[in-house]
Amino acid sequence: MIRILLLLSSLIFSFKVSSQHVIPKLKSEVIATIVNYEDSLIYLSDQVWAYAETALLEYRSSALLAEFAERQGFEVKIGIAGMPTAFTAEFGSGKPIIGILGEYDALPGISQKALPTKEPLKEGAAGHGCGHNLFAPASLGAAMAIKDLIEAGEISGTIRFYGTPAEEAVGGKIYLARDGYFDDLDACLDWHPDTETKANVQSSQAMIDLSIEFFGAAAHAAYDPWNGRSALDAVEAFTAGVNAYREHIRPSSRIHYVITDGGDVPNVVPEYSKVWIWARDSKRSVVAELDKRIRQIAQGAALMADVDYKVSLNSGDYELLVNRTGATALHKNLEMLGSIHFTDEELAFAKQIQKETGGPPDGLDGSLKPLEETREHPEGGSTDVGDVSWVVPQISLVVTTAPVDTPWHSWAVVACSGMSIGHKGLIYAAKAMAMTMVDLFQDEELRDAIRKEFVEKKGDHQFEAMIPDGPPPIPGKKSLR
Repeated sequence: MIRILLLLSSLIFSFKVSSQHVIPKLKSEVIATIVNYEDSLIYLSDQVWAYAETALLEYRSSALLAEFAERQGFEVKIGIAGMPTAFTAEFGSGKPIIGILGEYDALPGISQKALPTKEPLKEGAAGHGCGHNLFAPASLGAAMAIKDLIEAGEISGTIRFYGTPAEEAVGGKIYLARDGYFDDLDACLDWHPDTETKANVQSSQAMIDLSIEFFGAAAHAAYDPWNGRSALDAVEAFTAGVNAYREHIRPSSRIHYVITDGGDVPNVVPEYSKVWIWARDSKRSVVAELDKRIRQIAQGAALMADVDYKVSLNSGDYELLVNRTGATALHKNLEMLGSIHFTDEELAFAKQIQKETGGPPDGLDGSLKPLEETREHPEGGSTDVGDVSWVVPQISLVVTTAPVDTPWHSWAVVACSGMSIGHKGLIYAAKAMAMTMVDLFQDEELRDAIRKEFVEKKGDHQFEAMIPDGPPPIPGKKSLR
C-alpha cells in the first residue's frame, strides 16, 4: 500500500504541468512505468558510479546493465563489434525499429565522493565526470517503458537498447556503426547529462586522433652525438611546425597534442619519440584538410632530423548531423514534462560546489530551454554519437544534472552524478525519451519527415568510419561474464 501511495504521489508530481498540456494515455503509461522502476534505475546508476570503469574496461558496469535488461525480458547480445563490454538489448519484432544509446565509461584520475567539497573516493582512481553512470540507466529505463507497451499490444515494432563503451576514448559507437549495427533503425535517441535541459539542436566537432612516431638512432650525447639521429629533434620540429600552422587554420578549428615519449635520459640521444595529437573542426571536410597537413608536417620533421616516422590513425568522430524534425517532436514532450524542481538541500549542495570551483553561486537551472536555432559552428567537443547520426536519424537531449557553469570532466560532476541531483536528471531523461519514442512508434508521418530531413542533409555522402581496421585496442581482453 505504501508503494502504491508513493507511486501515485510521484505520478501526480509528474503530471504537474502547464494547463495547456494534457499528457496522452500511452505517454502517461510510460511515465508510470519509469516511476515504478525509479529505485531500480537509480540503483543501476549508483552501482556504475561506484565501479567507475574506464574505456573498454567497463566489465562490471556492462554486465550489470545487460543482466538487468535480460531479467526484464530483453534479448541480449553481448561482446558485439569486437568489444566485450558492448551489447544490445532488444524486444519486439518488425518495423519500426527504434534505437536508444547508453554509455557507462568513466574518466581516469577524478575519483570523488558524493560531497560538495573535493574529496576523492579513492586517490588517483577514475570517476564519472561526464555523468555516463546516469546515461545508460536512463536510456534503459526508457527502453523498458516501451517494451511494456509492445508486450501489452499497445504499440508494435522493435525497441533496441545499445550498450556503448569507450565514448571517452576510441569511440565504441564508431565500431558499431562500421559493423552495421545501426543500419536497420528508423530513428535513434540519446541524451547527455548537462547544466541545462533542452532538445539538442547543435552539432558537435568532427575530429581526428593520430599518433606520430619518430625512429632515430641512439648515441652518447657527450662522447659521440654525431653518431646519433635524434627522434626528439623530430618531435620538436614537428610541434614547431604544428604551432606555426595554427596561424593559418580556420577559427572553427582546434589542434591539441601531448608528447607521450621524448626519450629516457639526457645523456642518450633519443632513438624513439611519440606525439599524440587531435585535430577538430565543425566540418569533417575541414578535418580532412587538417589531417593532410599534419601528416605533411610529420614527414618534414622526419626529413629535418634524418629519422624515420610513422603516422597511425587511432580514431575519429563525425560531426553530429542535427535532425530538427526529431528535435521538435522531443521538445513538445519536454513541454509536457515542464521544468525540473530541486530541493533546498540540492540547491545548497550545488552552491557549495560553485564556491569550491570558483564560480558564482547561481545554483541549479532546471528550467526547460526553448528550441534554439542551429548554429553553423558548435561549441567545442566531439562525440561518437556523431557517427551514428550519419547512419540513422538521431534525436538528442541534454538534461540538468549539475550546477550552472560547473567545470565538466571534473570532480564536481562526479559528485552530482552520485546523488539526487543526478538522479532527478536521470528519471527526467528517461521519461522524455520514452514519450518521444511513443511518437516515433505511433506516427508514421513523423518518421517519414524525420527520414526526409536526414536524407536531404546527408546528401550522397557514404558513411566511412575513421578508425583503423580490426577490433578496438582492448586493454587485456577478458570475457564479459
